[in-house]
Amino acid sequence: FHRIIPGFMVQGGDYENFDGTGGECCNGGTFPDESFVISHDREGIISMANRDAANTNGSQFFITLGKCLHLDGKHVAFGQVVDGMEAVRNMAAVETDEKKKPVAMQRI
Repeated sequence: FHRIIPGFMVQGGDYENFDGTGGECCNGGTFPDESFVISHDREGIISMANRDAANTNGSQFFITLGKCLHLDGKHVAFGQVVDGMEAVRNMAAVETDEKKKPVAMQRI
């Protein structure tokens, strides 16, 4: 996990550079948005991170740390944490730098 914003989300999935600058999908490039059925209405929602535009999903994702309704219709939520949310909360509490990157890499 390369980005942590307490009270908002933890972000990971950059398997290329591990810093948020990479993360093509498994087929290369990006893929289109699929569905906006699931709402970001509670903590633990797992959602696709995109490049601030529609249809730009890659491998990066985030887990919400609370209600984030402003993300509905912009980021495709595809699941929720069913076990282990305490580990996510603990990760969200680690020290970060001015760019919201954890001082020590966080891995689950």
